[in-house]
Amino acid sequence: MAHPDRVKSPKHGADAPATSAAYRDDMRSTPALGTHVVVVGAGMVAHRFVESLLSRADEQWRVTLIGEEDRHPYDRVGLTGFFAGASPDDLTLDRSILDDERLRFVRGDAVARIDRTARRVTTRSGISLSYDRLVLATGSYAARLAVDGFGLEGCFVYRTLDDVEKLEAFVERRSAELGRPLTGTVIGGGLLGLEAAGALQGLDVDCTVVQSSDRLMSAQLDLAGGNALRRLIESRGIAVKTETVTTRLDPDRSGQVTGLEFRDGSYAHTDVVVFTVGVRPRDELARGAELDVHPRGGVLIDAGCQTSDPRVLAIGEVANYDGMCVGLVAPGYAMAEVAATRLLGGDAAFPGYDLSTKLKLSGVDVASFGDAFAETPGALDVTYADPVAGVYKKLVLSDDAKTLLGGILVGDASAYGSLRPLVGGTLGGDPAAYLMPEGGVAAPTGDLPDEALVCSCNSVTAGTIRHAVHEEGCTDVAAVKACTKAGAACGSCVTMVKKIVGSELAKTGAALSNALCEHFDMSRRQLFDAVRVSGLGTFSSVIERFGTGRGCDICKPALASILSTLVGRHVLDGENATLQDTNDHVMANLQKDGSYSVVPRIPGGEITPEGLLVIGQVAKDFGLYTKITGGQRIDMFGARLEQLPEIWKQLVDAGFESGHAYGKSLRTVKSCVGSTWCRYGVQDSVGMAVQLELRYRGLRSPHKIKLGVSGCARECAEARGKDVGVIATEAGWNMYVGGNGGFTPRHAVLLAEGLSDGELLTAIDRFLMYYIFTADRLQRTAPWFEDLDGGIEGLRAVIFDDSLGICADLDAAMAGHVDAYQDEWKATLEDPEKLRRFASFVNAPSTPDPSLAYTAERGQPRPATERERAEGGVLIAGTTLEVRR
Repeated sequence: MAHPDRVKSPKHGADAPATSAAYRDDMRSTPALGTHVVVVGAGMVAHRFVESLLSRADEQWRVTLIGEEDRHPYDRVGLTGFFAGASPDDLTLDRSILDDERLRFVRGDAVARIDRTARRVTTRSGISLSYDRLVLATGSYAARLAVDGFGLEGCFVYRTLDDVEKLEAFVERRSAELGRPLTGTVIGGGLLGLEAAGALQGLDVDCTVVQSSDRLMSAQLDLAGGNALRRLIESRGIAVKTETVTTRLDPDRSGQVTGLEFRDGSYAHTDVVVFTVGVRPRDELARGAELDVHPRGGVLIDAGCQTSDPRVLAIGEVANYDGMCVGLVAPGYAMAEVAATRLLGGDAAFPGYDLSTKLKLSGVDVASFGDAFAETPGALDVTYADPVAGVYKKLVLSDDAKTLLGGILVGDASAYGSLRPLVGGTLGGDPAAYLMPEGGVAAPTGDLPDEALVCSCNSVTAGTIRHAVHEEGCTDVAAVKACTKAGAACGSCVTMVKKIVGSELAKTGAALSNALCEHFDMSRRQLFDAVRVSGLGTFSSVIERFGTGRGCDICKPALASILSTLVGRHVLDGENATLQDTNDHVMANLQKDGSYSVVPRIPGGEITPEGLLVIGQVAKDFGLYTKITGGQRIDMFGARLEQLPEIWKQLVDAGFESGHAYGKSLRTVKSCVGSTWCRYGVQDSVGMAVQLELRYRGLRSPHKIKLGVSGCARECAEARGKDVGVIATEAGWNMYVGGNGGFTPRHAVLLAEGLSDGELLTAIDRFLMYYIFTADRLQRTAPWFEDLDGGIEGLRAVIFDDSLGICADLDAAMAGHVDAYQDEWKATLEDPEKLRRFASFVNAPSTPDPSLAYTAERGQPRPATERERAEGGVLIAGTTLEVRR
């Protein structure tokens, strides 16, 4: 039931504050029973405080939450996800908390004054509220750079959802006006600045980061770490200027920003500027109420989050503890828990700031934790650096080299989740082993001390997780997350949580379930072996013998992949067609507007001029958007379902075949030009890449597979970021395995050196087939081989020494795949029954889907936004879009 003090907002379609006089009169009256807590601010920390308080308080408590933004509380940490397609609703925090009958939520309004004598707050709209306890969670605001031109059009800060929505709208409008991609500048090279640069790049803005200090992320990284990060950022196509101070922003005649002047007298053109030069606590309310405030900003609090007024608490970025205000969510959450506990009569103290950070920028892996700068007296540091691979690691230890104090990880932060909980504890073993690429010592698992902090975002210790398993009856990670909130924020600790849960269950004689789903009480690996031994070739026969029920969207695609490897039938043959994921079902990638993308295979990135002309003509004939991908292919977007066979007929007739961009299979083999053209190349990397791609094309697997081949140690093909990376040397090919990009980037590790062409093919054959035989569903190669007995050494023994006696089986399986390969689209075009599924409407197969609408941008079609559809002037699918160049 809707709360009486909220109404529906036409703009947001959710509970929004009423603003009538009657509502204001109602809000003036303090609840008659219990304690009334007013929370000023409705961000992440305020949301956590309300959740913590109401989950433990009785019915006598009442809370009023007042937020200045006209939104529900949302995830600021994930703000960059907005540019990756996340909607405001996707970023919204748990709304169920706001449905509590003890809570009043006022949004789109701000507290203007605090009267501490009367214990009353007044909002800008005139609402007046008395309080028993007041909690300030007003957060911070983006600092402004004191330079001429700060307020020019095209200048933005990067702090709220409104900020990023305005930035995106400006970039779209301005690039359309200029008819070209924009040039952008981010002023400030800290954590937020790099996230902003990634966001601009995602909007096709050619971006430069300007940093006044000598390195990026200077608050978290030392000089060596900052230099390593700079190389990584620049390798992503983002330029970096350090030790550069901006002195002025220049406008064009219309008042738009057009350039920047620097202290050294240099000048740079720009179309858009984003300022990320830090934040300042929003303590103006506290100052007006004459609460004690630190000279540099922030409301002074004690360890109980109490201010100079016993009835007022402050939490989050507005609070100043021990002379510091910190713009990280984890300390804010810790303060929220302390404040809630204190209000309820409990004993809790803020432990101080945990400044651990992890950069959330796709393709860049950076973490800093503990005493990263070795400021502890007598501290020692152990470092490892590989400039070619872009890796820098440092551990800071006590003077006896036994206690871990902190660390820096750049380029490979996979150990962050394991190392950070050990800060303050004994590291064990040789510290250098934790830094080496192949990890001579196993990462810590469930043997952490109870007091070790596993989830810094939510202050969850290893002991709390163990309690959840043994006392609360949690038997899997999802249950532990729901019970303790470990892993519910940034997610970087989930791997460690899983290991602790598994370890604790094993102590009780139970086990962490590895069942594929409710229909198969076995793992993917066990199911693969069962199908292989039984010789069954259809889903119905497999589920009848080994499972129960009819199957689901988990087991059906998983078994389809297994059957593809073991039986080798076409994905759309008979019963197989009903098992596929959405993309495999039509052999194309579904896009956000309901259209599809088409990606022909371009082995090794090598293509003839004739091939380029064919792709260009196809895109022109069907009005498709074209883009060169990171895998050295050309992607064509905007194809309608009924157009797919026509498009593929032209491509197949020209000699192209499916690129399998839609499947959990081999995607691409990326290569540099190698010794054929490059003066540094020592092997024919293109020739090897083409050979590998033609050998493994169509190979279905638990997850997508990517390969890379570099012709020398300069690594232009980024082979060490692939599942299998091949790097040429004078002595032969070096083979690396277990690399990937994505949410958790990994650098591949060296498996073998100096291989001949034949030895390399055999090693890759066995590696891929062993992975396909034994990996879990949707498990990438990096976590798969880490879970293998013996790790990388065990893997070497399997592939080169045949330690399991299965090499003949692996070789035979790969030979079977190579011999049985058929192009899925060519076979589909030859089968009228398969072609029948490519129709937008059953009763009108050739009618275009009228919900598809497009507009032109930068000379190409793109999906029209809702606003553009409402305003008219867009082209509906099936009509001709005239693109003016």
